[in-house]
Formats: sequence, C-alpha cells, structure tokens
Amino acid sequence: MASQHAQTAAQPSASFDADAVSTAYQSALEVIEAVEPGVATAIRSELSDQRASLKLIASENYASPAVLLAMGTWLSDKYAEGTVGHRFYSGCQNVDTVEQIAADHAQALFAAPHAYVQPHSGIDANLVAFWAILAHRVEAPALAELGANHVNDLTDDDWEALRRRLGNQRALGMALDAGGHLTHGFRPNISGKMFHQASYGTDAQTGLLDYAEVAARAREFRPLVLIAGYSAYPRKINFAIMREIADEVGATLMVDMAHFAGLVAGKVFTGDFDPVPFAHVTTTTTHKSLRGPRGGVVLCQPDYAEAVDRGCPLVLGGPLGHVIAAKAVALAEARQPSFQRYAQQVADNAVALADGLLSRGARLVTGGTDNHLVLLDVSTFGLTGRQAESALLDSGIVTNRNSIPRDPNGAWYTTGVRLGTPALTSRGFGAGDLDRVAELIVGVLAATSPAAAPSGGASKARYVLADGVADRTHAAVGELLAQHPLYPGLDLG
Repeated sequence: MASQHAQTAAQPSASFDADAVSTAYQSALEVIEAVEPGVATAIRSELSDQRASLKLIASENYASPAVLLAMGTWLSDKYAEGTVGHRFYSGCQNVDTVEQIAADHAQALFAAPHAYVQPHSGIDANLVAFWAILAHRVEAPALAELGANHVNDLTDDDWEALRRRLGNQRALGMALDAGGHLTHGFRPNISGKMFHQASYGTDAQTGLLDYAEVAARAREFRPLVLIAGYSAYPRKINFAIMREIADEVGATLMVDMAHFAGLVAGKVFTGDFDPVPFAHVTTTTTHKSLRGPRGGVVLCQPDYAEAVDRGCPLVLGGPLGHVIAAKAVALAEARQPSFQRYAQQVADNAVALADGLLSRGARLVTGGTDNHLVLLDVSTFGLTGRQAESALLDSGIVTNRNSIPRDPNGAWYTTGVRLGTPALTSRGFGAGDLDRVAELIVGVLAATSPAAAPSGGASKARYVLADGVADRTHAAVGELLAQHPLYPGLDLG
C-alpha cells in the first residue's frame, strides 16, 4: 500500500500517515500475539466490530491513533503518587513532564485557573471534587475551630466528631429520571452514602429545567453542594443562574460536564452556558465528546486547588502516567481550530437527528436538543426502552436504553432510548446522514412489537421484529458506514 496521509474523521485535527500507524499496530499485535494470541485476536476483532457499527451511544467516541498509541508505553511502569514536583517516589521526572503538559492544555482549553488530570474516570473525578469541597467547606473550618493544623493532630473524640460532620452534608442534584447521574449523590454510588441527597427535576409538560423550582428546592433543602450537569438531558444549562442559586443558599456549585465537555472545549457552549467561569469545581471525563482516552479531569477555582490536588492518595490510586500522556495528546488536539468545527458539527448533527425523528412522528423528551444527545420516548411505538434497544442492535444500530422523566418502566426496562452524535461525527457523518439514520431508527421501531413472556402475559424485554427488517437495515447501515470509514487506511494485516 502506498504511503498516504489520511484525513481521518477520528482525528480531524491532524492528518496521520496511515502506513506508519498500520506498521505500529501490526508490530504491537505481533508482540502481543507471541504471548497471548487470544488478546491479539480480541483487539483485531474490536476494530472490526467498531468499523461495522452505527454507534449512537452518547458517551462513546473514537480516539485518534496518537491518543491510543500514547497509552501503550512504559510510562505505565511508574509509581508517581503525589503531584508535579512533589512525588513520594523518586525518578518521576518524565511523569512530571506529561502531567504538567496535560494540566497546561486543560487550563488553556477551558480557561480554568487550575486543572488536576490524575482521575482515572469520571466517577473518580467526582469523588475528588466531593472530598475537595468537604475539605474546603467542612474540614478546614473544623480544624481551625479545634485548634489543629491537620487531622492527624486530632484526638480520637475530635476525629469522630469531624467524621460525622464530613459524612452528613447535603447535596442537591438533578434527578436520575430527569437526566442526572448516579455519582451525583444516589445510593447505588458511594456519593449516595457520603451525602444526604435530594433532587430537582424537570417541568412535567416541557421536560425542561425550571430554574425557579430549582431555586425553591435549594432554599428548602439548603445543600452544601449544588450539583449541575447530566448524562441524559438534551438541552443546555444556564450556569450563571445555577451559580446565583448556589450563592443565595451558601452552596458550592459543582458542575459535572463529562458529557458535554467537547462542546465547551469547541466553543459551542459559551457565555452563561460554559460552566467553568461559574462553578467552584468542574469535573469531566476525557473520552466522550472530548474524544480522548478513558479518564477524568477536575478543574477548579484557586481556593479549591490545594484540596483537589490531594486526590491521590485520598481517593485515587497511583497516577496512570501512560493515560495522562494520552490525555495531554487529546487536549492538544482539542486546542486546534479543527476541533471547534468538529464540536459544532456534533451539535448540528444532533439537531438533524432530532428533526429527522420528529418529522417521522417520533416523540422526543423536551421536543428536541441543544447539545450532542437526543432522548427518544419509545412508548409511542408501544415498546419499552429495552425492547427498542435490542431491536435496534439486531439491525446494526447501537444505542442504549435510558429513563425518561417520571418513567413508568423504571431504570432497568425504561421508556426511552438515548442517542448521541459524537462518534458518528468523528467518522465524518453530516446532517444528511443523520436524517437517514433517523429514518432507519423509526423504520426498525415501527416494525417491532412486544412479545409475550414464556409464562404468558406481557413482557418488558421480549419483542418481535418483522421479517426482513433487520437484514434490510443492516444493508442500509453498511452503505452509510462505507461512505465514512473508521481510521481509513489503517490495516492490521
């Protein structure tokens, strides 16, 4: 194959030499195969599967070859507890270098006063944020009151009193069925055991946030932490208003922008819709709309920086130097002008998908979208979310079922399906392609009907897809994917 520079949709910020990348991966897989052939086979199969999938999962994307290759290095071999220039192990100068580069890029990209790039995931980033807020708002004043400089200076009785104060604070966040996230104080997650939690929902008619209602809830509940952000709310949030509410009740505003960080980085969300200037602490993942490796970042105002930097060893294990290096690469990519074009196309594609669904009679929560995701109410098709998700998967369309506000089917079976555009946009899909995707989705769901349970009666999981629909949809999906190849020119041999 002749050397070529492929302007891959998975890395629009820079071209890559497809031959060089192919050689790198072929060589790596040969080395892996010599030790454990099954792993090498699974890696090859994963690329094949991803190339053949119409991926509409809002939390997934495709990282560039540069990001992926940065993770497969000997930076993995280092223990580096601590922070840049202040490690508990010697010989960490190269980890210091990549961590500082990543932090510098994050600060510049988001115009943030401070960035902490060690969290291994979004959950870890939120835990770091929560404990930093507790340390800043509860621990520090309590220590001063007790005349101590550090928790180690406390008597056993003092420490027990401090533990009770740390573990009984209030957090107010978006309800799960309105689009909130488990890590925002809900009981299945450790945050729900840390905080006395309450929720705000959305308007019963419009599905939109009612800021007056959020303010009323905050005045009633008086939280220490007001949490904004979502995993399945298809609209923008006015963070200036959320900060006003937090200030009125004396709360710390924490924003989880894991889902829409790419739209902030790409300047689609600006002004009052950019959380970083308004939040005391902002968390994000790096692998969703930001298109980096799996991991997290915490951004904060200066007075929270010291507490945030204590994330390791407070709640994190040793920093993953190889992943931090990949974060640095991804953040560098996101600072390129082409990333802004990508982010705008993500939002434009989401609107095209929403419009395509609406024009074909589908019902959407909030009636549309302002961001990267669409929440489809499948009850108009007589289906549960689980039935719809499975029928779409049978047809080559990968989605995930999701609760909708006041969902009658609960969080397992659900009444909604969440659709997102970051991954398909990375492949080069445009608005016309997303209208065609909407057509395929409606076609599959219209051809799906519930099936009875084996014991008789209704089933929320079983379904029947009309003959031939899956095959015809697979063929149509294949045509779309062929027009937008994933990692074009990359050959694993």
